[in-house]
Amino acid sequence: MVGKARIKLSSTDPQGLNAICAEIKEIAEKTGVKFRGPIPLPTKRLIVPTRKSPCGEGTHTWDKWEMRLHKRLMDVDPNERFLKRLMRIKTPENVFIEIELM
Repeated sequence: MVGKARIKLSSTDPQGLNAICAEIKEIAEKTGVKFRGPIPLPTKRLIVPTRKSPCGEGTHTWDKWEMRLHKRLMDVDPNERFLKRLMRIKTPENVFIEIELM
């Protein structure tokens, strides 16, 4: 069947991301598949500086808006039961999951 599956998770909310990682880890332990992870990847910081003054007059004051993107990586040697259970996980709308079958 499938040799390996690489699961990439990303989110702006680290608590929600860790909860989904724990849920995937629990499913892997219940089905008895080999897994590695979750491996935390570097957090991306997206910074957008904007001018406070809408007209362009006056002093040059700036606001800095920041969004942090947290990522995790898991490698699994899946079977059919694991993949079916993985597809049924309810994820928050700010957690994105990518599954790559190798």
